[in-house]
Amino acid sequence: MSKSTFKNWERLVQATLRRGHVAVGGHGRSSSGIAGTVPVSLKRETNIDAILEAADHLQIQNPTVARILCEQAYTMAQNLDPLSDGKGVLQFKTGLMTVIKQKLLVRGGKQIDRSRDVELLWEFYQQYKARYRVDDIQKEEQKWRESGNFSTSHGDLGHRYSEMRNAISILRALVEVMEVLSDAAVTNEVHSLASEVHSLIKAELRRIKKSDAVLSGQFLPFNIVPLDTPSLTNATGLFPEVKAAISSIGYVADLPRLPTSFDTGLRDPDIFDMLEFVFGFQKDNIRNQRENVVLTIANAESQLGIPIEPEPKVSDGAVNNVFLKVLDNYIKWCKYLRLRAAFDSVESISKERKIILVSLYFCTWGEAANVRFLPECICYIFHHMAGELCLMLNHGEVTPSKGCTGEDGSISFLEQVICPIYNTISAEAANNLNGKAAHSEWRNYDDFNEFFWSSSCFALSWPLKKDSSFLMKPRPNKKTGKSIFVEHRTFLHLFRSFHRMWIFLVVMFQALSIVAFNDGRLTFKTFKQVLSVGPTYVCMNFIKSCLDVLLMLGAFRTSRNFAILRIVIRLSLSCLSSIVVTYLYVRVLKDQNKTTGSVPFQLYMLTVGTYAFFRLVLALLLKFPFFRQLSDKCDQSVFQFIKWIYQERHYVGIGLYEKPADYIRYVFFWLVVLICKFAFAYYLLIEPLADSTKLIVKLRGLQYSWHSFLSQGNNNLWSVVSLWAPVVSIYLMDIHIWYTILSALVGGVSGARARLGEIRTIPLLRKRFETFPEAFFKNLVSSETKRLHFDKIFPEVSQDYKKLYAVIFSPMWNEIVKSLREEDYISNREMDLLHMPSNNGSLRFVQWPLFLISNKILLAIDYARESKDAQADLWSRILKDKYMTYAIQESYYCIEMILKCLVDGEARLRIDRIFREINSSILEGSLILTLSLEKLPSVLSRFTALTGLLIQGENAGNAMHDFYEIVIHEFLATDLREQHEMSSNSNHSRHLFSKINPVNHEILELVKRMHLLLTVKESAANVPKNLEARRRLEFFTNSLFMDMPQAKPVCEMIPFSVFTPYFKETVLFSLSELRKENEDGISVLFYLKTVFKDEWKNFKERTKRQEDGEAKIDENSEYALELRFWASYRGQTLARTVRGMMYYRRAIMLQSSLERFLENDLSKIKLRLTQDYEPSLQQRAQADIKFTYVVSCQIYGKQKEEKTVQAADIGLLLQRNEALRVAFIHEEEIKTAEGKVSKEYFSKLVKADEHGKDQEIYSVKLPGNPKLGEGKPENQNHAIIFTRGEAIQTIDMNQDNYLEEAMKMRNLLEEFRGNHGLRHPTILGVREHVFTGSVSSLAAFMSHQEGSFVTLGQRVLAKPLKVRMHYGHPDVFDRIFHITRGGISKASRVINISEDIFAGFNSTLRQGNITHHEYIQVGKGRDVGLNQIAIFEGKVAGGNGEQVLSRDVYRIGQHFDFFRMLSFYFTTVGYYVCTMVTVLTVYIFLYGRVYLALSGLDEGLSRGAKISDNKALDTVLNAQFLVQIGVFTAVPMIVCFILESGLLKGLFSFSVMQLQLCSVFFAFSLLTRTHYFGRTILHGGAKYQETGRGFVIRHINFCENYRTYARSHFVKGLEVALLLIIYMAYGYREGDNTIYILVMISSWFPVISWLFAPFIFNPSGFEWQKTVDDFEEFIHWLLYKGGVGVLGKKSWEMWWEEEQMHIRTLRGRILETILSLRFFIFQYGIVYKLHLTGDDRRLLVYGFSWIALLVVSMIFKLFTLSPKRSATLPLSIRLLQGVAGLVLAPTLIVLVRFTELTVSDLFASVLAFVPTGWGILSLAIAWRPYIRHLGLWDFVKEFARAYEAGMGMIIFVPVAICSWFPFVSTFQSRMLFNQAFSRGLEISLILAGNKANAQIVV
Repeated sequence: MSKSTFKNWERLVQATLRRGHVAVGGHGRSSSGIAGTVPVSLKRETNIDAILEAADHLQIQNPTVARILCEQAYTMAQNLDPLSDGKGVLQFKTGLMTVIKQKLLVRGGKQIDRSRDVELLWEFYQQYKARYRVDDIQKEEQKWRESGNFSTSHGDLGHRYSEMRNAISILRALVEVMEVLSDAAVTNEVHSLASEVHSLIKAELRRIKKSDAVLSGQFLPFNIVPLDTPSLTNATGLFPEVKAAISSIGYVADLPRLPTSFDTGLRDPDIFDMLEFVFGFQKDNIRNQRENVVLTIANAESQLGIPIEPEPKVSDGAVNNVFLKVLDNYIKWCKYLRLRAAFDSVESISKERKIILVSLYFCTWGEAANVRFLPECICYIFHHMAGELCLMLNHGEVTPSKGCTGEDGSISFLEQVICPIYNTISAEAANNLNGKAAHSEWRNYDDFNEFFWSSSCFALSWPLKKDSSFLMKPRPNKKTGKSIFVEHRTFLHLFRSFHRMWIFLVVMFQALSIVAFNDGRLTFKTFKQVLSVGPTYVCMNFIKSCLDVLLMLGAFRTSRNFAILRIVIRLSLSCLSSIVVTYLYVRVLKDQNKTTGSVPFQLYMLTVGTYAFFRLVLALLLKFPFFRQLSDKCDQSVFQFIKWIYQERHYVGIGLYEKPADYIRYVFFWLVVLICKFAFAYYLLIEPLADSTKLIVKLRGLQYSWHSFLSQGNNNLWSVVSLWAPVVSIYLMDIHIWYTILSALVGGVSGARARLGEIRTIPLLRKRFETFPEAFFKNLVSSETKRLHFDKIFPEVSQDYKKLYAVIFSPMWNEIVKSLREEDYISNREMDLLHMPSNNGSLRFVQWPLFLISNKILLAIDYARESKDAQADLWSRILKDKYMTYAIQESYYCIEMILKCLVDGEARLRIDRIFREINSSILEGSLILTLSLEKLPSVLSRFTALTGLLIQGENAGNAMHDFYEIVIHEFLATDLREQHEMSSNSNHSRHLFSKINPVNHEILELVKRMHLLLTVKESAANVPKNLEARRRLEFFTNSLFMDMPQAKPVCEMIPFSVFTPYFKETVLFSLSELRKENEDGISVLFYLKTVFKDEWKNFKERTKRQEDGEAKIDENSEYALELRFWASYRGQTLARTVRGMMYYRRAIMLQSSLERFLENDLSKIKLRLTQDYEPSLQQRAQADIKFTYVVSCQIYGKQKEEKTVQAADIGLLLQRNEALRVAFIHEEEIKTAEGKVSKEYFSKLVKADEHGKDQEIYSVKLPGNPKLGEGKPENQNHAIIFTRGEAIQTIDMNQDNYLEEAMKMRNLLEEFRGNHGLRHPTILGVREHVFTGSVSSLAAFMSHQEGSFVTLGQRVLAKPLKVRMHYGHPDVFDRIFHITRGGISKASRVINISEDIFAGFNSTLRQGNITHHEYIQVGKGRDVGLNQIAIFEGKVAGGNGEQVLSRDVYRIGQHFDFFRMLSFYFTTVGYYVCTMVTVLTVYIFLYGRVYLALSGLDEGLSRGAKISDNKALDTVLNAQFLVQIGVFTAVPMIVCFILESGLLKGLFSFSVMQLQLCSVFFAFSLLTRTHYFGRTILHGGAKYQETGRGFVIRHINFCENYRTYARSHFVKGLEVALLLIIYMAYGYREGDNTIYILVMISSWFPVISWLFAPFIFNPSGFEWQKTVDDFEEFIHWLLYKGGVGVLGKKSWEMWWEEEQMHIRTLRGRILETILSLRFFIFQYGIVYKLHLTGDDRRLLVYGFSWIALLVVSMIFKLFTLSPKRSATLPLSIRLLQGVAGLVLAPTLIVLVRFTELTVSDLFASVLAFVPTGWGILSLAIAWRPYIRHLGLWDFVKEFARAYEAGMGMIIFVPVAICSWFPFVSTFQSRMLFNQAFSRGLEISLILAGNKANAQIVV
């Protein structure tokens, strides 16, 4: 790294860290200087970084000492790596030498006597130690820990602790350097004093090593609980439950002693030391799992009750709960394999041994790395290790484990157990060719894990046999063999996995068709025909059995014998049943004319009845819940054999049934769907077409327009097929339509019952605000706290209850308001209006926020002045507005309290007398007579003048007197006025009020509130103004009335972690990124300031930034940092996510603080959470015990080495959030003994220390590169060992959270203990709010579509359907359940590309339970540009294509009961299948119509069978059209709108979406999903694609749109357009044109959507200048030849080659060939329609057309032949091209003039030859290796270029025409950014650009 680069990096880091100094609760992140550049290879061996850090600290204080330390650091680096071979060593040494030279220059060239360095260091050491009183600080710390007092100021402790750590760190570095220098001095005998100093240094070093553990804490950092060292700033170790847990892992008397040589440091030995000695676990793994076990046991104990003994002990119940949960999977595994566990029964083993076994399991799991994806493999390893350990414990002697001992005697669990398994997995992963190899060619994680599902796994033995088949690495050209499932790439998996559904649909279609063809008459003949479903059923079952055999190819050699035997038996039985049933039914058909009883019929009925009864009984026993439970208890061998034959038995998938109530619910749901589906199918699809079919079959003598060699003598078979094919496709798809409709209705009703949307506007919120405190108290305050204290306080009246509710609610409400202000959603004024008084004063009534009662006093005064009625009438008028009533009551009593507190003596008596008289008149109802109410404005003006002076702290005596005078002389009635005037005079009154009492804090707050209440004249009905602030407050207050579990006290709540995977996305926007302008001169900052106009204004108010011209921002200023965070919090950045998730910790601390005060004395609550609120040590510690946040920044280590901006920003986040932890993979290069360089990998966890620097907590070595599968799950897997608690919430890095929602987290966690069916939940689904839909209409479409799924959709999936899976974030997992069963995602390459949903599959298959809850929400960002959305939907569709092939989907489809299987299918892969069928229906219908039109049958059938009046075709077209435009997709959105926004607003929102062309977007998305889903199943190629999460403010050029959508949309759109044109040209139309009109509408709409949606939803898509530029770029891209290293976005040729890469296999080539054959029908049909051919129907005519095509191709070849490629004949080529050009046009004219060829024939020929050419081109691409071999590839390429140019022009011309008219661009902008226009935003500025941001002040 160059010197300038290094300086730039240092400047960046130092600037960033200086800005970070303003962090909340953090310390300044000081610059580490040269110490921050120490290479890892040097850090590992020495403390060079610590020595250089000390030198940095001492540079100013003592430059000589700093110079000595730097020189010693250089010497150490030189000794360690003299040749500078290590990574970064040479640069480090060069930089360090430069620093040393600079220090020497300061001395002016004076000679240095280095022989005195030791003495100088010793003298400075003594002075430094005395100055910082290190010994005294340690003594104070010890006293504090012994006292157990939490009340000590955290700030003081932190300051002293920081000083102590700094001092000890520097002293340690000094001692280490002195030791080295003194050794050298003694050896060389440099100085006589050296020996004495050397001995003193040695003694001091020994004293330091033996000193208090606090000293060691500098080098043994802790994560949450300081187990290796006490800490002054961490109180977790002082909690009773933690103390008990720490005590429980200690050594007990009956445990065998460790060898004396085993060093445990300053800590007492515990069971983890024994595990480390026996099994050779890594030290950091031991440290990590020690803390994990301590916290797990401590939290389990706290949930049973906090220990109160002086020396707390863990209860048996807590240990037993942990033991059973952690080892539950192991116990089930042993039971499944009928294996005796390594321990005796649970009841017989002691508490201590249970803890040891739990600790062993966690240590095994913690070091297993990628093997963690193999849960049963871990069970196998644990089984043997636990067996060894139990034997040792029984014999009372510990020895190293045989399974972990190497040949050289070393003990290492990683090397001896994990590495062999990892190496095999890694070798297999390398075999997948980076995801390009077929799944059947290599073993994935599931294959390895399923090896341990049979007892044959014990052939692996212990110690592991290195030559076992399991550890056999793949060899070239030889497969290792799959386990028990093979993921062959074929659509047949759909039938195999869901064969029951397909059989049911086929059988029902057959039965309905038979009834329809019998005119709906249910006769005995009809009954006999319906019985034909029997052969259909058994034959389809036989097909399924054949598929079982076929799709197992590749696994027979390695499968268990019993599995193969089962397949053979099932195949034989299904074959036999098919033969018997089919034979009997054929005999029945032969005897169908018999009127008497038929023996074959009787035999058939007996056979079918027996078979049906047998299947029904098995279905009852295996699928229905009650009978399933009985069958599980039956151990009869015959019955078990039948069950085994009927349904395969694996370790997973057992017991997938629900309780009867849930079963009845989803059965009823599907009965309704099926009834609607089959009624629709029969009456509107099948029955109308049956009559026409019978007529068509009977028609004879139909004339064909072409040479017919397939259509003769088959009763018009192909005509019937063309009519029935779209009906069949609709039949297979429409069940999803009915499911969508019913699920939307059910979801809407369920949401209404759950009280969603009750508070959906601010007026409703204001109206119900007074009920919020009670609702908050009942739901969000723990029940234990309420039981203990509620009944003891204010038991008299309900008003006191309301007061108590308000006291508890107000601080939390104010903290929510404060968070909104911190996020700049509200202004300071709005914060004051929303603020709720603490209500803990002497007032007995509730004081409400001012936004409820502001302006009410002024309105009441107007009422009083205008009132001519009695007091009762005036009061009744006021009572109609309850908040006016509250305002009047509060004002009256507060004014009285303020006035009485201001004066004493006689003045106090006068005021008392006035209020007594007013109170008396109120009681008598004579207030209007007692007071002159018209004078109220004057009285209040004088009072506000008084309060204004009091607020300013000025003398208010005169104001007090003026107020008194106006009350006496103007406000009181005449008689009262005279009484007061007689008792006093003016001068005496002035003297009485001249001196007023000072006001205390409580009265001053009351004065401020009254001043605001009486002076705010405008209404606060629109407070808050910000839409997001409104939405959040509305949802939070609404959720208070929803059903949720009672909150537990914080100490008893379920602990949880939040887990965020991060790769290299944006952490924090830099100033340069914010200022960078696009081609229109628009910067991100300008965009944000325009879009979030009110929030920008609030930000300037908060930062006190005024308009000051074009002032340049100092990058190192505090304002610059705040600006970066403000912008980042409005994007999809990691900073936004971290801020949101850290609200959990803040909420826990607030709730802990609340409970602490509630437990002490409710009447003395002082929870004033102001700006300077600082949680206590106890609250921080409590939050740390219950909450952990780990961000897995996979390449953070690499980013730090490369000095990237992301690394500095992540460091800044660490420094600002003390509880944040960052895990990353560290890669280190080492040299082997042979001189080769190898890599070692470590999983590391870091936090920020008190200086803001990264501090490594744990470093666990990995067996190798952890990324063997998909990146995200591997990233999660390596870091999951650092999580804590019983739950883990998975959060993506584009999510957000809110403080008010974080307060409900402990309620949500209680759902794990709730009753949600037969099993406790294992995944809790959480509602999401998509926050990216507020600007453009496109973003709104995606937001509403996604929002309806994550709310209404998942609500129905969870209940009643019971098939909700894990669809991503932010679900909450049962952490222990999932980490013991493979983790929170699956990672096998490609097959698990949609890794999230496989966690749901895995949880369900392992008897988990997934629920959904909507009283809590988390923010979520989504893609906002069409290209981003298309990439995202393509990724999801591709992932679903891979799911079709997966074993998880197969097993769920086989093990679910029929109705639950339907739910699963139509909500996962079935959704994409139905989407694909919808698009295929367009093709099927149009190809059928084109066949009829070109064959000439259209006219004959229309006349003979009246096809044009067929209702079935009308229905098909209507259903097809509604699906295409997204109507059924929009139904859930409509219901969501109505439910959460109200009926009118919901319908209006949906209408606006239609005007914004949402149907175009839905139709476009339909094809996106179809393309990627179908191509994935056919060819594979699914991969993770970065969608980009930035702001879409730029115009996407035509070239980029073409590259993105050419194959997925444009080709298909043009094909459908061609079909429509041909149908328009040759279709027969007579009479009613209904079908024709429907064809035009329903088919042209998707064509337009597919071709032009990318331009309709493209910013500035129809701006003329941009269109011109796009055309030039497109032509350049199309003609650029490309070359080596040229990307597809630069050259058409390279892009074209990339687009063909998915066709790699012979199977893929054959499938592409079959699909391409459809393009040849056009030429065959059109050639017989030409005027030139007349009535000639010979096949020779078609042959001549190919000759014509060949001539056209030769001409094209001639014109595209480049002279450069034929250097020998350049002139001849040009001559031929010229002659051909001159002859071609005259030749065509002559042919048209003198032959039967017409101009229309020329256009028809184009329609014929264009698809044929495309078909030839598709075949050439499919077989490109052979085409290359023939030397034709260049011609094919030029042929393809011509087609691409033609397609591009067809699409570009309409865009150019629209761009010519300016109003089109204006309309598009209005449509695309309608949301922004409705918010009054100047989007036109953003679109116009023109450096507009130069006018905006930063």
